[in-house]
Parts: sequence; structure tokens; C-alpha cells
Amino acid sequence: MNWDQVAGRWTEFKGKAREMWGDITDDEWDRVAGKREQMVGLMQKKYGDSKEDAERKIDDWVRKI
Repeated sequence: MNWDQVAGRWTEFKGKAREMWGDITDDEWDRVAGKREQMVGLMQKKYGDSKEDAERKIDDWVRKI
């Protein structure tokens, strides 16, 4: 699955993301709205990840869904 597919079906995948990263609120997921760069920034802020680590975690997650 690629990111365009995730973004296009964000409402569906938001629940899966919520399961993976439970510390992120519904409002924060709504602001991400399927935008990868915003999700990277949110992961950096919420978990203290480097940009590279956040991108890797997100890419691993996308491969699994």
C-alpha cells in the first residue's frame, strides 16, 4: 500500500493508526487528515522521534496495513 491510498482512505486507516499510537488524540489525528508530513511532525512532537525514526515507523506501519 502506498501513502496516496492511505490518504484517500484516511477515515478507515485513522482507527488503525489510533490502535498503533494510542497516545495521539482524535483531534490530533483529525488534523493529520492523511497527510504524511503532518503525521511525521506529530510523531516527532508526541514521542520525541527523530524525523528519520518517525518516517521509518510510519512506513513500517503502512506496509503492515
